[in-house]
Amino acid sequence: MDTAETRPATETSPVDVHVWSDVACPWCFVGKRRFESAVRDFGGEVTVEYHSFELSPDTPVDFEGSEVDFLASHKGMPAVKVAQMLGRMAELAAAEGLSYDFDAVRHTKTLLAHQAMHHAKAEGKQLQLVERLFRAYFEEGRHVGHVDELVTLGAEVGLDEGTMRQVLTDGTYADAVQDDIALAQEIGISGVPFFVIGGRYAVSGAQSPEVFATALERAARDAVVEASAVESRVVEQSR
Repeated sequence: MDTAETRPATETSPVDVHVWSDVACPWCFVGKRRFESAVRDFGGEVTVEYHSFELSPDTPVDFEGSEVDFLASHKGMPAVKVAQMLGRMAELAAAEGLSYDFDAVRHTKTLLAHQAMHHAKAEGKQLQLVERLFRAYFEEGRHVGHVDELVTLGAEVGLDEGTMRQVLTDGTYADAVQDDIALAQEIGISGVPFFVIGGRYAVSGAQSPEVFATALERAARDAVVEASAVESRVVEQSR
């Protein structure tokens, strides 16, 4: 008979993972890929939910300039240093199979994109839209701060165009986005990506697949131990 320590993770409920992220965060897309690599090697089931975080709240919707211009002017960094930093970031992304094109990036305020992700969650397509938005922003130079572009991208993952346009125009999920941001502040999240795994293990940043795998395994093991303890109490009470 299996003990709590040797039962496979598949005998327990899925490991819930909550991720705070921003569409305009290059490390978030890299972290997503590294986390996905860990999940592929993990023996149990995982459910993932994305939450909103705004890295640069002061960003205009229509920033006129390149990514280098934005970071140099808004962050007070020399343009040459910014270009070198983005080059290194592109190399790191390429190692994860991503093709960052910082020359094409349309820097924008991401609140509307976050509203789109909340709508996609309500429609059961959040993960598909998150992936599509990251690719659109970092690899295709799409403007994810405009309703028309978001509606088009949403349609590509199966979201109804009319409904999505309406919820974005009405700001249906504006409060939900702010609730996510407020919760991040309450938890103490100051940067993204930030993963909460199994309700108790926090992983900050785009860590290696091994770090994510360790957290997933620990969360799954904890769930088995807790389930075993509950089962034991039920047996004792029924005697």
